[in-house]
Amino acid sequence: MRRFVLSFFSSLCCCCLPIIFLAQAQAQDVSGGYGNDAKAIEHVLRTQQEAWNRHDLERFMAGYWNSPELTFFSDAKEHDGWQATIDRYLATYSSPGHEMGKLDFSGLRVVVLSQDSAFVRGSWKLTMSDGKTPHGLFTLVFRKLPGGWKIVHDHTSAD
Repeated sequence: MRRFVLSFFSSLCCCCLPIIFLAQAQAQDVSGGYGNDAKAIEHVLRTQQEAWNRHDLERFMAGYWNSPELTFFSDAKEHDGWQATIDRYLATYSSPGHEMGKLDFSGLRVVVLSQDSAFVRGSWKLTMSDGKTPHGLFTLVFRKLPGGWKIVHDHTSAD
């Protein structure tokens, strides 16, 4: 009986250990790729932040999917499409009597869900010339499209 147990255990180790190591190696490859995707998404957001702070709204909007299917939720309103989203930004921040301020994103948490989808949570803060600091939270849904990672849904709240 003892010989049977030892033989069984040896066979189990010889068969199962390579499978376990192979599965771990594949998981590491996937997470490494996802890690690069997370960095690419963070780069999109940092590029948006820099564009905003240069008052370059067109470049800021390059991080969004230029499609009528883009959705943007803010101020208890839904804006459908890229054009409606940029129109909202223009009316809120670039019209007479308004300013863009200095934008800062913080607390970014990127969760890559698959090869072509991710969501991001974080905080935003504007520093205005009068010292006011409107701020809030956001949740973004990203998709990896032919032009790279783009925001396809933005839900932003203000405090």
